[in-house]
Amino acid sequence: MRDQKEERMRDQKEERSDKLSQPISHSPLQFHSLWLDGPLPTLFLPIPGFDSNQKHLGFVWGPGDILVYETIYKASGGSAGGCPFVHEVRKDEDIYSPILRKLFNESHHIFVGLQRIREDLPSKNKKPQFVSISKNYRSVIRACMEELQQVAVSTQDAALATQYGNQVSILLAVELIWNLCEVLFIDAAPAGSLVLHLLDWVRLHKADVDEKAREVLASESPAEHQAYWDVVISYVLQGRMDEARQVLVKQATLQPAARAMFKLLDNLLMKMPIFNPGETQTLTEFDVKWRHWREEVDRCLQDQSFASNPHLEDICKILVGDEDVLLEHKELLSTWYHFLVTRLLFSHPTVKPTELHYYAQSSMHMFLDTRSVPEPLDSILLAAFEFDIHQVIKDCSIALNNWWFVGHLTDLLDHCKLLQSHNLHFGSNLREFLLLEYASGLFTHHSLWQLAVDYFDHCPEFGRVYLELQIERVPLDTERKALKVIRICEQRQMTEQVRSICKIMAKKALRNNRLGSALSWSIRAKDAAFATLISERFLQDYCAKGTFSDLDLIDNLGPAMLLSDRLTFLGKYREFHRLYGEKRFSDAAKLLLSLMTAKIAPRSFWMTLLTDALPLLEQKEVIFSADQTHELMFCLEELTSGKSVPNPDRPMQDEDIETTKIELLRLALARNLAMAIVKEGTVEV
Repeated sequence: MRDQKEERMRDQKEERSDKLSQPISHSPLQFHSLWLDGPLPTLFLPIPGFDSNQKHLGFVWGPGDILVYETIYKASGGSAGGCPFVHEVRKDEDIYSPILRKLFNESHHIFVGLQRIREDLPSKNKKPQFVSISKNYRSVIRACMEELQQVAVSTQDAALATQYGNQVSILLAVELIWNLCEVLFIDAAPAGSLVLHLLDWVRLHKADVDEKAREVLASESPAEHQAYWDVVISYVLQGRMDEARQVLVKQATLQPAARAMFKLLDNLLMKMPIFNPGETQTLTEFDVKWRHWREEVDRCLQDQSFASNPHLEDICKILVGDEDVLLEHKELLSTWYHFLVTRLLFSHPTVKPTELHYYAQSSMHMFLDTRSVPEPLDSILLAAFEFDIHQVIKDCSIALNNWWFVGHLTDLLDHCKLLQSHNLHFGSNLREFLLLEYASGLFTHHSLWQLAVDYFDHCPEFGRVYLELQIERVPLDTERKALKVIRICEQRQMTEQVRSICKIMAKKALRNNRLGSALSWSIRAKDAAFATLISERFLQDYCAKGTFSDLDLIDNLGPAMLLSDRLTFLGKYREFHRLYGEKRFSDAAKLLLSLMTAKIAPRSFWMTLLTDALPLLEQKEVIFSADQTHELMFCLEELTSGKSVPNPDRPMQDEDIETTKIELLRLALARNLAMAIVKEGTVEV
């Protein structure tokens, strides 16, 4: 039983692997056309308990998500709403995929590099850079696609494997579209080179031929393998004549009697002209050479040189562009756009970009069943062949499940000055709209929001407004994250946002009784009222415990202590303690007296200050002068003048302690005054 189970799991794994390694079908984009272009009931059907006949839904767009709720609206024949739940519908799940997150991170670096290309450079100097950037984007897509494919094959979870397989299909289609846009728009291949670029495009996305060829050549008798002729014809259909000749050699050695026939076909394949833009050969010279070669192939067909071997005759008919024979090999071509490129290669190798749309339309109609409706991918590729950039962007926006592709492609096309055909501002506006939508989606993720900042920075019209609104929604889970957000705001002179964040963090720290952190944040926010409140808490703590917490912060307040009177007092009072600890009694006495006489100290704290003065008054050496002692006496009397009536709310014990303190202070002040008068009245001889 265990062996059977393991064998069944192995078969399922191999089946998934085979499916993922297959070329793109006609419908890789059909999975995610849900949220952009469908009616709302279709979108919300997966919500548990939803019945469109009984319940009516309302919805609100959140920052990246949709909040759906049942309203009190009474549907016809139904009852009023009963479910109190609010459902969250995410429109972009890809940002939560660890593998696709690499796509967002890597493409962000490419995007930032693209923005640094100088605008004043001539267009001819910038084109190679744009092509290089486009290839970088595609390499990132392919790397993520390969990683997803590996994970999909290795996972034992069937549902997860299906999800990864769908994402691979999406990325395959995305790279296919991007690659075609690169050939037609960004690189703008001219006649002659155009077909060569399209051949490379097809070969890159139809790589199953090489795998099949390896399987054939690895067999004991390659020429007798059932897939042998499929491999040869597939190579010819892709214009890979050298590979086709190498495989044909296997068959020639097996049939010595037909060696001359194989030699003739080998010669035709070898002599097929290929336009090389690097050579001095002009397009006209190439066209003349190609026509001579084509006439030679035609003569071979008319002479029935390959009549005895139907496979070789089919290959010869393909070389002259026989469309009926090409359509007989639909399975090997697999897609109408492969058929298009093969048709151009053997019938119109010097096709001009302006003529491409005619051949694309006719090829699609010839290849596809007339009764079938074109898939989204077919429509997008056809729009590209028609050089309708705006239609490509529109269709991709509808078909794809997020704004990553259209945002980055439109940005690159806008830098290439390809979107200004109708209106000078249309391209930039379209670019900015798509980038703003993409960046807004990134802001819903706990770490990708940092990437979104750079996208907003490069949206000149509305980027700052969006950033100001979105930055306030970033959850400030830790002080480190808050500092990161503040640094971003400070770099962009967003003073209001900095102040708001600091206030939030100060209140959070105060709730957690972290007075030092709360004071630091309030100082950074320049919030005088909150700094005063926290200073009061510091003083209350000192009165209760007899010591200060967060001494380093208080000792290094510097100019920040001027933010509020209470903060100034806190800083100066701490300075008094430091002077006292250093036994600089005279300076400590002056500072203590100034805090009271300048009315900096809160009146409720005067008794504490006077109590702090007691040790100085009891010193053998006179610290306070007669005038200073009089001022202290005046402060004491002013403080006690309203205390003749006992406070009924205070315990009797506290009242007794307070009375004892006052008596001790009066005695110490009187004694110090006498000593100061004697000292000041004594004339030194």
